[in-house]
Amino acid sequence: MKFGIILGSTREGRVSPQVGEYIKEIAKQRNEHEFEIVDVKEFDLPFMGTGEPNLKWNETIKNLDGYIFITQEYNHGLSASLKNALDSAREEWFNKAAGIVSYGSGGGIRAAEQLRVILSEQKVASVRTNPAFNLFTDFENFTTFKPGDHMAAGVNDMLDELISWSEAFKTIR
Repeated sequence: MKFGIILGSTREGRVSPQVGEYIKEIAKQRNEHEFEIVDVKEFDLPFMGTGEPNLKWNETIKNLDGYIFITQEYNHGLSASLKNALDSAREEWFNKAAGIVSYGSGGGIRAAEQLRVILSEQKVASVRTNPAFNLFTDFENFTTFKPGDHMAAGVNDMLDELISWSEAFKTIR
């Protein structure tokens, strides 16, 4: 199966690429599945109602069997760019599973919970385990990602759940 690690931030100085690469390094130990970074910033998505749909984005989402969202918490919520990316496709999301990896001053938990609600409307089931990274303890100077070794266990738990659920959902797509 093929999974997309979706980077939800488009801000200058963002750290989501570091978090995404960390998740990909752990995930690639599962040789039977493919994991790729899907960077929202690279798709230059128009905000809803301001341009034509980005067919490349929709095709990318459609061709994935499941997702790992890297979401940061901005002002107690998820980023506008991630919300827009979710809204920019519809049926392409249906009947798939997702893992959520969050980060922020409180681990990004509020953004993760908001993301779960949005995903449910898109018919995406989010798995329970949510690795949450804290800007104060998992980043050096708030910019360099340096998670503790213990965090890999939670990432692996999330991956186990994601793969199981994605295999089940594949039977109904």
